Amino acid sequence: MSVQTRLQITEIDTPQGVGRAHIERATDARGTVVVSHGAGGGIEAPDLVALRTLVADGWNYVRVEQPWRVAGRKLATPPRTLDVAWATIIAALTAGRGKLPGPLVVGGRSAGARVACRTAVEVGADAVLALSFPLSGAGKSDRGRACEVRGVLDAGLPIAVVQGATDPFGRPDDFHDEFGDALPVFACKGAHGFSKQPDDVVAAVRDWLGTLAR
Repeated sequence: MSVQTRLQITEIDTPQGVGRAHIERATDARGTVVVSHGAGGGIEAPDLVALRTLVADGWNYVRVEQPWRVAGRKLATPPRTLDVAWATIIAALTAGRGKLPGPLVVGGRSAGARVACRTAVEVGADAVLALSFPLSGAGKSDRGRACEVRGVLDAGLPIAVVQGATDPFGRPDDFHDEFGDALPVFACKGAHGFSKQPDDVVAAVRDWLGTLAR
């Protein structure tokens, strides 16, 4: 689906270097969705690109490039540095002249989803969108990652996980086993990267956003 929007690219200084926000504003916005990329990829991931259509639904949509990515590095820096940069960028996007209005939905894919979960309370998020959340790493369970999701639930924030049906880092059933009915999990085609045309991802996100109070 072609999305015609005006794209504003803003560079933001953080303690970890310069980050970059790709901002697309909706007319009479009902809120703002801010997402980031994974540990080995960028904002050109098919699901993050496809979700630009949320602007047509009235959501401001922002894709954030972490400083390591802007600097041209191939791999992400340690989690603590990602959190610091992300929190700084969110603060810049939601303050001052031209600030993006709430409710604020923060999220991302893979490592970006982990960052959003870890910092949701700190940045004042109203909800969290986790795309391809890596519940396990290197083929084994990682309880610390489950705790990142549980921290959002414990804070009383709405959160949704959108997961590939064959994701090797955690299938939808793995989330149900871990969290039961406390966590909405949307199963979509494909593995960690979803499918090349992730229309089902867009549909799942739209359905979930529709449940959030304005």
